[in-house]
Amino acid sequence: MEGSLSSFVGIDVAKNKLDLCVLPDEKRFSIDYDAAGLKQLDGALPEPGTCLIVVESTGAYHRRVVGELLEAGHLVAVVNPRQVRDFAKAFNILAKTDRIDAHVIARFGQQVKPRITPKPAENQSVLQQLVSRRRQLVELRTAETNRRETITVACVRQSIQHVIDVLNGQIQRIEKELAKLVESDDDWQAKIQLLSSTPGIGNTTALTLLAELPELGTLNREQISALAGLAPYNCDSGKFQGARSIRGGRSSVRSVLYMAAITARRSNPVIARFAQRLEERGKKFKVVITACMHKLLVILNTMMKTQTHWSPVFVH
Repeated sequence: MEGSLSSFVGIDVAKNKLDLCVLPDEKRFSIDYDAAGLKQLDGALPEPGTCLIVVESTGAYHRRVVGELLEAGHLVAVVNPRQVRDFAKAFNILAKTDRIDAHVIARFGQQVKPRITPKPAENQSVLQQLVSRRRQLVELRTAETNRRETITVACVRQSIQHVIDVLNGQIQRIEKELAKLVESDDDWQAKIQLLSSTPGIGNTTALTLLAELPELGTLNREQISALAGLAPYNCDSGKFQGARSIRGGRSSVRSVLYMAAITARRSNPVIARFAQRLEERGKKFKVVITACMHKLLVILNTMMKTQTHWSPVFVH
């Protein structure tokens, strides 16, 4: 790939605007982030396959433009904004505007050459949006349920209960759409069955991993851990040994793995023994759970890579 690249494009994504910088030509321009702007973007970029386009992960905003670029055959890398910011600081680039950010992103792509994002499977975006919407509705329902517990006025409780009932109906509707979508894809069905064979991994966790971590099974243990934000980073200097910590990554993946690890401590013999060993060494609860999340993710990654269902015999 590296030898065939003649240019590097950085795109700073905002809600209504895209700022671009093309290196080495130092070409800079902005376009509206809408259907017309995306058509304009397609004509303004170098030929697909000749450039690496780098986009920061910005939640929902970056997904549309990345999808359009991948569909057009471009090589795209979606990167963590913190990596780009640290890269800018290393070059003493402290100012921050959309145009500057686009240039920094392009330089990051030119010098770091981050991993290319694979083109998602058909309906991957649909799955991702349905899973995301279900999560949002569940969070709203939890918030309303918590409010109801503190309310004593009958009409207010009735109002809250009405909202909860509406949310329950919406969640059921989304879950039906999810079931229909998964049933239409034999590969997804097989992956969910494989993941769900692991004690502690339920259907919701399996669906979230498919939607939010499609790289599962395609990367090594260090890469998948970093992508999920579960890679332990050292903090050592000389004789000083600091505590290992995790940072970055995909928060939605960590959230479901947290709940899965809580369940796995009781129901999964491998995770239970691992957690017990850590507790016997005096590790705090947060450290134990984080380590269990990491181990569970590595196990699932290996299972997906080898297409092997859960069995304690194959997991060490």
